Amino acid sequence: MSNRTGPFLWNLRQFSTLIPTSRTVRQYPLGLCRPQMAYSNWNPRNLLLNNFDNRLQAPVRCLFQNALVFKSGDDFQTKGTSSVTVLTLDRLLCPRGLSFDSKHSLISDNGLKKISFHQEASSEDVLTKETKPTPVTSRKLSQECNSLSDVLDTFSRAPKFPSSNYFSAMWTIAKRMSNEQRRFEKQLMFNHPAFHQLCGQMMREAKIMRCDHLLFGLHAVVKLGIPQNTLLVQTLLRVVQERINECDEKCLSVLSTVLETMEPCKNVDVLRAGLRILADQQVWKIERVFTLQAMMKCIGKDAPMALKRKLEMKALRELDRFSLLNSQRMFEVLAAMGHCSVVLLDECSKMVVGNIHGCPFKILISILQSCRDLRYRNLDLFKGIADYVATTFDVWKLKQVLFLLILFENLGFRHVGLMDLFMKKIVDEAGVLNVKSIVSILHVYSSLNHFHTCQTREFLEAMAGALTGCLHQLSSENLLNAVCSLCLMNRFPLAAVNQLLQKDVIGELLTSGDVERNVHKLHILAACLKLDDAPYHKAVDLALPLLPPAPLPPNAKVAEALSSLLGDGCFSKNVQLPHNYHIDFEIRMDTNRSQVLPFSDVDLVTSATDIQRVAVLCVPRSAYCLGSTHPRGFLAMKMRHLKGMGFHVILVNNWEMEKLEMEDAVTFLKTEIYSTEALPTANANLQSTC
Repeated sequence: MSNRTGPFLWNLRQFSTLIPTSRTVRQYPLGLCRPQMAYSNWNPRNLLLNNFDNRLQAPVRCLFQNALVFKSGDDFQTKGTSSVTVLTLDRLLCPRGLSFDSKHSLISDNGLKKISFHQEASSEDVLTKETKPTPVTSRKLSQECNSLSDVLDTFSRAPKFPSSNYFSAMWTIAKRMSNEQRRFEKQLMFNHPAFHQLCGQMMREAKIMRCDHLLFGLHAVVKLGIPQNTLLVQTLLRVVQERINECDEKCLSVLSTVLETMEPCKNVDVLRAGLRILADQQVWKIERVFTLQAMMKCIGKDAPMALKRKLEMKALRELDRFSLLNSQRMFEVLAAMGHCSVVLLDECSKMVVGNIHGCPFKILISILQSCRDLRYRNLDLFKGIADYVATTFDVWKLKQVLFLLILFENLGFRHVGLMDLFMKKIVDEAGVLNVKSIVSILHVYSSLNHFHTCQTREFLEAMAGALTGCLHQLSSENLLNAVCSLCLMNRFPLAAVNQLLQKDVIGELLTSGDVERNVHKLHILAACLKLDDAPYHKAVDLALPLLPPAPLPPNAKVAEALSSLLGDGCFSKNVQLPHNYHIDFEIRMDTNRSQVLPFSDVDLVTSATDIQRVAVLCVPRSAYCLGSTHPRGFLAMKMRHLKGMGFHVILVNNWEMEKLEMEDAVTFLKTEIYSTEALPTANANLQSTC
């Protein structure tokens, strides 16, 4: 007996258990044979499997459901048969590659006559012609059907293999619909009587359909909104795990796209781990940039750093082949991977800026959001986007420009031209703003400390009026945010401040929401009411919890330079002031800032009117707007309040001080501390002490 006999006999034993006991063959919903057929005394042990087009592999392990095999009595002669002999196979075992369009045959041991799936049509064999399936594709279905229910109706009339085409066709049709129509059609799809039959058919065929059909079917199932925890989705995920080694580049691209949109679960996590292994093994064989980006986006932020760098190197090697869409998409890909490749982003930024005209709003938002997530700062990129929006300002909606400004604020970027244009627009259309827009606009302009040379007053009045008009719609936190933003800009709308200072509102802010953040903003409000021009609220005292102490930076280089310039007893470090203000160094000078005075409490008391207090603030780069020395909102407010307390404020940029040699650092501090008129005297005093 040959090596193939064993598996064939096992299949025959399975056939013997599947033959119906009655003499009338039941019609099956697959629709291959509609008339009832009769047979008599058929022995399944006389049937052998052979000659499957030389493409079958043993053991045969896959199956078709409800396949009906038949042949006219003239061609298949068995003792005791009628004119038409039929064999109904409820579970016909066959390899994955076999489909209803195959020309494989079953061979009878009695006379070795063929029982073929396909026969040439003749006047004597009408039934065979009726059962020959017509190939169907998802494209053809999507062209012939106008709704998801039409596809399901087509399936219920005459199901065809593979069933994944029906899901793909439904997703193609759904993409053409509006959101409202799509929701309605999905509800009809779930309630359609053939939907559950299609899901069952998809699960049964998962192991035998081609790998690309399987993955496109899974993609369509997920996109159609079938819940991830259903048996259908989880079954498809398990089958994909078993067949992941069959995936070619196209299949890997589809799998990456599917996993990217799915929530974490056991099967998804296993597939993502398998995809990482394949990506590590086949990264240098990937030919399409889109496939590479899909895999990079899918592997996740917790992927090994070695794999991220390997994918980054592959992307750098493919830079010459990047299209504009590839360059635009790379920002989102790297953000999803949690890997900031400055070299790669710089090159993509150049292509984006060079082709910025006509760039869709959605792409601009995606790029800026990715830059924020990656903490990537590229002044040329941001300026190019802002210039483009400012140039085409009239074609953008107000909400779109506001969304861009919010992202620019997150990045610390202030584009004067765009913000001026938006300010003018707000002055003209303040009445159409809703609560969310008002709070967002105030936050952006106060955070970036932006004021228009001509229309600042009109803008603040328009925003204060809009805020007052919607006080009844504001939550306590939104009211606090809006009033705090106006206080940063030295504006105090009476109605809004009075409502915020009510005891029940303060109590709610101190007990609910982000309490620590609320307390910090209430301290800012209290400082502004005391130190700024707010005459109606000078007597207000808010009983607020103390803020946690902030870590004190060492500023060692500045301290050493001041010691070299002034001496150890002429300045004080880490001075704490009222209203939770802290200054890094304090120096006492005469009113002309020509002489440094000894630092002692006695001097402070006896000669307070003759002393100019100097506050030296060591400022990080983040305290300024990107690419400029324009102070942001909190630094500008602190400088304003310190001046109100009688200080002369000196800003020392940390990152610039670290680059200077000690001699240059001393020279810089000397020119900042002493007045222009006093510099020659200061130089003489400095030389005499040396």
